[in-house]
Amino acid sequence: MLPTDERTVVMGVLNVTPDSFSDGGDHFDPGAAIERGLEMIEQGADLIDIGGESTRPGSLPVSEDEERRRVVPVVASLSAAGGVVSIDTTKGVVARAALDTGAAVVNDVTALADPETAAAAAAAGAGVVLMHMQGAPRTMQEDPHYDDVVTEVRDFLLERAAVAEAAGIRADAICLDPGIGFGKTLEHNLALLRRIDVLAAAGYPVLVGASRKSFLQHLLGPTPAAERDPATAAAHVLAVAGGATLIRVHNVVMGLRTARVADAIVRAGGGEW
Repeated sequence: MLPTDERTVVMGVLNVTPDSFSDGGDHFDPGAAIERGLEMIEQGADLIDIGGESTRPGSLPVSEDEERRRVVPVVASLSAAGGVVSIDTTKGVVARAALDTGAAVVNDVTALADPETAAAAAAAGAGVVLMHMQGAPRTMQEDPHYDDVVTEVRDFLLERAAVAEAAGIRADAICLDPGIGFGKTLEHNLALLRRIDVLAAAGYPVLVGASRKSFLQHLLGPTPAAERDPATAAAHVLAVAGGATLIRVHNVVMGLRTARVADAIVRAGGGEW
């Protein structure tokens, strides 16, 4: 569906929420969200990821009706403008509404925990991003634990990919996301980024979303979210070197430049690093 065989695909983040960690409230008004989405399309984003419910650590869920109210007008406008849209949701009802309005991909941090999401994606012929998360957003950072984070994340995602295929979603429409920052310590995040090749070897496209996340601040010291873009780029370049084929970013221009340089180095060498 997306040209991941040719180059790294850049997904732009568009949060239609009052409380997301980086840009919460900036695009809560639908008009502001649409304006920002159009800007990202103009900048060259391959995919606009629209979310109406924050999944930052400690966040609380919102109702289906409220989430749908937030995202559907934005999905409709950006799809009509020619953008390729993904809907960032855990709710099958919201996924179906967004797909009916023009979304092409469902980005689910619970990896299709709601069977209705899988059914909606399969019926629409849509792509899915399956992400790993230990726990729920409200509690996921309280005490994450793994015996072998790389193996456990890979095995979970392969199980969920099998569920997706059994629901009728095409194998070539499935993407895996290790869930950087979702129920992981700093050491877990670094291990996953260092061994992206393990997940990439499973045969599905791999998305990495390290953009502006708090683990970067643990490395840099106190740094506002908007000032973490250079650190984001460093993480994403190494992820691409390890086999990631999509990156999820707040700063589309820097993301595209990051991807272009990483592709020139990695793909020109036949993928060897």
